[in-house]
Amino acid sequence: MKKALAELGRTMSVVPPLVFTLFVLSVVGMNLLANKSINTGLDWLALDCGILFSGLAFLSMDILTHCYGPRAATQVSIVALVLNLVMAFFFFLASRIPGVWGESFVDGSEAIINTALDGTFGGTWFILLGSSTAFIVSAVLNNFLNWGIGERLQGDTGFGAFALRSYVSTFVAQFTDNMVFALMVSRVFFGWTMVQCVTCALTGACLELLFEVFFSPVGYRISRKIMGQRAQAPAAKAA
Repeated sequence: MKKALAELGRTMSVVPPLVFTLFVLSVVGMNLLANKSINTGLDWLALDCGILFSGLAFLSMDILTHCYGPRAATQVSIVALVLNLVMAFFFFLASRIPGVWGESFVDGSEAIINTALDGTFGGTWFILLGSSTAFIVSAVLNNFLNWGIGERLQGDTGFGAFALRSYVSTFVAQFTDNMVFALMVSRVFFGWTMVQCVTCALTGACLELLFEVFFSPVGYRISRKIMGQRAQAPAAKAA
């Protein structure tokens, strides 16, 4: 345990604060917005608003994997998940504190709206369990698949290699994330059909792939900058 904590400390000491902050914010936002479904107008297609943040989470993991390896990226993913659980606990406390939400001031509906908002921010145990399980499973899959593809590319550090690693790992891992959550939560507690579970997982994976295609040049530049700073660090210490 002491060795693992020491390794985690070394990892956290080198991860850029901005990348880590955006990663944690995306995980918190992704899990909070998973409470709201998207009305697609199609009976067979079901999505939730967590998809608005999940692209940033997977892009962050791709950057971390590219720069520090899958083990370090997974360690940071676990830290992000723990911080998300801490935030969920504070949201839960806020929902139990007597008071009134600003948006509940609607004549005749204050109590109903206030209770609904408390329930949304307070969270539901099965949504938190499902989203946490889906996230950590997909994070491990994404990080090691991304790294494995990089190994097959034999050290190619160009944008094409970065994009290929990101596109494939994100699509597969995001499909897995959506599918695990849909099977654990949406099918059991909300009555989704298997068709809806599969189409949600597939559609979400396609949307995340589009996110990666659009933002991968930014992710690649960030990765190159981090790698350049890491390469200069030994030289600076030697001087």
